[in-house]
Amino acid sequence: MRLGADTRACIAACILLLMSLAPRPAIAAQPAASQPAAASPDEAAIERALARVKADPNLTPTRSIKTLKWRTSGPASSGSPAWLEWLTGLFRWFDQGARLVVWCAAVLLAGVLGAYIYRVVRARVGRPPLDAFIAPTHVQDLDIRPESLPADIGAAARRLWDRGEHRAALALLYRGLLSRLAHAHRVPIRDSSTEGDCLALAATHLDIARHEYVSGLVRVWQRSVYGHESAETTLVYALCEGFAPALDVTRTEGAG
Repeated sequence: MRLGADTRACIAACILLLMSLAPRPAIAAQPAASQPAAASPDEAAIERALARVKADPNLTPTRSIKTLKWRTSGPASSGSPAWLEWLTGLFRWFDQGARLVVWCAAVLLAGVLGAYIYRVVRARVGRPPLDAFIAPTHVQDLDIRPESLPADIGAAARRLWDRGEHRAALALLYRGLLSRLAHAHRVPIRDSSTEGDCLALAATHLDIARHEYVSGLVRVWQRSVYGHESAETTLVYALCEGFAPALDVTRTEGAG
């Protein structure tokens, strides 16, 4: 470290002051007039004084202090190329992502399976037995309660037909048909069942003769309501007369 000119001059002044205060050997007194004046220090003396000051550890302007510090070990280099390390990291990322996807798929499948099992168990537990079948009171806004129908449906429908109330006569026959299927023969029709649904259900619960009568009555009803076709009187009379034998439950069948 180099000192400035002002600092060097200051140090030189201090040295001279110290030299002037140092003790000197006794010298014979001489007349003041004959004693020569003190010589001023030259540049070489100043340089030597500065060197001694710099060599003194107590006067040096800089100080070195040694301390202990833990040495941190950096990541050991594997020596592999950068592209190989990048490729290895990519495969590791794919491996972790694949595990996440597999776990998500497993949880989803478990949820779907649990929902399916719940629905199956609920359907089996909530399904009423055949003996506990409850017939609907209405089918497509038609009242099929037995108490809302006359005792002899065929005779009542024929009287309506003879009075010219053809639609009312056919509606009474169709309502009576639905009522007998649900309440007498325990056919599991619902309030939303259509004519086709009733025919399909009746085919599995009635014998051939009864099912043929039901099919004939349903066809006449559909042609009159949807096709606006007028049924023949002889056909309507046959339906009225065959209603009770085809749909009423006899005492023998009821006992069986």
